[in-house]
Amino acid sequence: MSTSKSSSHQNNNNSVKAVVPSDIAATESDSNSLSSELNLEQLLQALAAGVPGQSTEIERLKTGKQDLQWLFQFLGNRRVLIAVMEPETFALRYANAAFCRLAGWEGTPLANGPIGGLFAGMGITLLELFEEWDAKTAEQLYRRHLLHWVFKQSYQIDLGALRVLEEPVMAAVKSRSHPEPRFVEFWLCSEQLKIERIDPKIDEFADLHLNLMPVAEREAWLMQPNQLGILADRLQLENYRVEGVLVLEGFDVTVQEQIRRLTQLLIDRDSMLRPDKFEKIDGYLRSLFNADGTLLLRPDGEQVQLLVARNQDSLQPVVYSMTSLEASHFLKATAANQVWNVPDLRRECDTECDRSLRKMGVRSMLLIPLVVKTVAREGCGQRVLGVVGMLCDRPNHFNGIDAQHAQELIPAFIAALRQAMQQRFSHIHNIHPAVEWRFVQEAERRSWGLPQETIVFADVYPLYGISDIRGSSDERNRAIQTDLLEQFRLGLAIVDTVCATQDTHLGQQLRLDLLDYIEHLKQKVTVDMEVRATEYLNEHLEVYFDYFVQCGPQVQAAVEAYRKACENEHNCVYGDRTRYDRMLNLISIELQETWTRWQERMQQILPHYCDIECTDGMDYMIYAGKSIDSRFSQFHLHSLRYEQLRAICDCGRTVFRLQADAQINMELAHLVLVQNTTIDIFHNENTEKMFDVKGTRDIRYELVKKRIEKAVDKDAQERITQSGMLTVVYSTEDEWEEYQQYLRYLAREGWVDSKIQTGMVESLQGVSGLKFARVCILPDPKSLAEYREVTVVTD
Repeated sequence: MSTSKSSSHQNNNNSVKAVVPSDIAATESDSNSLSSELNLEQLLQALAAGVPGQSTEIERLKTGKQDLQWLFQFLGNRRVLIAVMEPETFALRYANAAFCRLAGWEGTPLANGPIGGLFAGMGITLLELFEEWDAKTAEQLYRRHLLHWVFKQSYQIDLGALRVLEEPVMAAVKSRSHPEPRFVEFWLCSEQLKIERIDPKIDEFADLHLNLMPVAEREAWLMQPNQLGILADRLQLENYRVEGVLVLEGFDVTVQEQIRRLTQLLIDRDSMLRPDKFEKIDGYLRSLFNADGTLLLRPDGEQVQLLVARNQDSLQPVVYSMTSLEASHFLKATAANQVWNVPDLRRECDTECDRSLRKMGVRSMLLIPLVVKTVAREGCGQRVLGVVGMLCDRPNHFNGIDAQHAQELIPAFIAALRQAMQQRFSHIHNIHPAVEWRFVQEAERRSWGLPQETIVFADVYPLYGISDIRGSSDERNRAIQTDLLEQFRLGLAIVDTVCATQDTHLGQQLRLDLLDYIEHLKQKVTVDMEVRATEYLNEHLEVYFDYFVQCGPQVQAAVEAYRKACENEHNCVYGDRTRYDRMLNLISIELQETWTRWQERMQQILPHYCDIECTDGMDYMIYAGKSIDSRFSQFHLHSLRYEQLRAICDCGRTVFRLQADAQINMELAHLVLVQNTTIDIFHNENTEKMFDVKGTRDIRYELVKKRIEKAVDKDAQERITQSGMLTVVYSTEDEWEEYQQYLRYLAREGWVDSKIQTGMVESLQGVSGLKFARVCILPDPKSLAEYREVTVVTD
C-alpha cells in the first residue's frame, strides 16, 4: 500500500517503556516549544507597534491564539480521550492530556502540559499500547473504515445506514501509572482520510455487479451476518493511496469493564468456591476497589465459615459460632441488608472475628450482604446466603462510589453463591436419572439459604441380585502358584549354571533354599506369599545378577531368560495372573453390557434407582417405589421383578457363550434376594455410598445381603448357589407364591428348566427362617428370539 508513513514506523516493535524512561529529563524540544510560544507573543507585539493601522486584525490574531490555547486546555482537562494516528500503521501523531494520563505519560516530555503530546516520528503505535490487540485486529478495523469510503466514492453506496463506523471498540491499555490494565471504549473517525485507487482497472468487487443490484436486495444482502467482513477482506490494500489521519475518540471505561468481567466470571458454571476461580474473583475485586484483600462469609447451620484472601496465603476457612458474631459488622450488614462501610475497624472491634481481622492488619472494610427473600407457610422472610467483603490496610479507604459499585455486584454474587451451593452434590458422580430430581430439588433449597434436609426415599421395594464367580479366589491362587513356580525355576536355573561354572558353597546353599521354596509353593499358596516370594527373589537372588553375568555366557543367557520373563509392569513372572485378570475383566464387561441392555428396557417400565458393581462378577441393587416415581403400582413392581429374573438369566447365558467360545473356564452362580416389605433409604453425605438404609427393620435386609452369598443348604450342607443356576431366596409363603409363578413363566419361555430344587437356608448370624428355590438356566436356543421384547407399561 502506498500510504504516507513516518520513518519511525521501523521502530514499531519498541516498547512504550523504552520510549519513556522514568527518570527522563526535559528535552531541547520542550525548551524550543516554550520559546516558540514567547516568540509568537513578541512577534504580535512588534507587529502591533509597526503597523498601527492594523491593530484590529492583530487583536483578532491574539484572541484566536487565546481561544486556541483555551481549546487545548479544555480538551486536556476533559475525560474524553483523543488521539491522532497515521492510517494503517496506527502510529500516534498527537494525543490529548487525558490520553497521556491514561497511558501514564503525564509528567514526562511526551506530554506537553495541558495540550497533550506530539508523537510524530516516535514510532509509538496502538498495538504497543493495547494489550489484547494484534496486527490482525488492527487491520480488520482499518479495512472496515476503508471499505466504507471505497463504497461511497467508487460505487456511490453509503454504508452509513449499517452503522459500519459507529460500532465502538474495546481495548485494554498498558499504563505506566497503574499495575492493572485500563480499559477504553473508542471510536475511529476517518473523515480526514483521502483515498485513491492507484490502478483504477483493479476492481475487487466487479464480479458482484453492485450497481446492478436493486437497492432493497443490496441492502438485505449487505446486512447478512459477516458480509461486511467478507467484503473488507477483498480489499487489495496495496492498490490504494491513503493520506490524512485517523482520529481516535474514546472514554476510560475501566470500572464498567471490570464490573462486567467480574459479573461474567461470577455467573459462569464453575463454582465460585473453587480455588482457581476464587483467586480470579479476588483479583478483580482488589483491582476494582483498590483493596488489599477479600473475604467470604458463609452460614452453615449454627456456624459460619470465613474465608480470607490476603497476601497470596492459602485459603483456610475459619469457623465461628453464629452467637459469637451477634455484635459483628457482618450481622449488622445483613440486618440492614445494604452495603456496609466500616471506616476504621480499630474503633469498632467488638467480636473475636473482628479482632482476628484487626490482627491481620485490616483497618477498613466494605461488606456486601447477600440476602434473598423466602416464602414459607409462616409468611415471607429473608435468608442470608453469605457476606462478601473487601479489605484495606488503611482506614477510611472505601467511599460512596465504591458502595455503588458493590451494590451493582449483588445480583451476580447471589447467583454465584446459589450456584456454588447447588453444586454441593458435585462430588457425587453419575447421579442416577431416576433420583436426580430430588438432588436438584435439595440443591435448589439450599441455594436459597434454607436449612439442609436429608434426601430420603421412603417405602421403596429393594430388588437385589448377584452373579458370582465360583472359586475365583482359588483360581487366582492357582495363577499365583503357577507364576511363582515359573519364576523360582528360572532363578534355580541361574544358580545351577553358576554352580556348574565354579565351586561356590554360597551358591549351593542358595540352590537348596530355592528348592525348599519350590516345594513349599507346590503344596500351598497363601495370600501373603505373592508378595513375600517376590521380595525373597529380589533380596536373595536378583542382587547378584550383576556379578552372575560375568561368570560366563551360559550364566548370562540364564539371567537374560529370567529378566525377559519378568519384563512387565509388575517386574515378575505374571503370565497366568495376566490370563486370570483378563478373564475376570472380560466376564465383568460382558455381564455389565448384558445388564445395561436390560436396564434400558426395565427403565421403560418405570423409572427406578439401580446401582451396579462389578468385581468378582456382578451385583446390583434396585429400589422402586412411589417416592421415586409417583406412578408406581403393584403391576410395575411385579413387572420389574419378572424382568429382573429374565435379565439375570440372560447374564447366565452370556457366561455360557463365553465358555463355549473357550474364552473363560470359570463358572458363575446367580442369586436373587426377595423382600416383600418396603424399606427407607437416605443419602448420607458423610459416606461414599449413594444410599444407606434407615431404621432397625431395614438393617436386617442389609445383613442378609452381605451374608447370603456364602449361605448353605441346611440339610445338604452345600452352598445354596450352584454354577449355572439361578437361586431365589425368600422368607414368606406369599413371596414364594409370587416367584413360583415367575419361575413357571421363565420355564415357559425357555429361560430355565422346569425342575425346581427347594430347601431351607441354614441360619445366618442374626438372620434365620430363609428359604430358597433353585433352577438351572438353559442355554440360548434360537427359538427364544420372539420372547426378547419387553412389554412397556404406560399409564
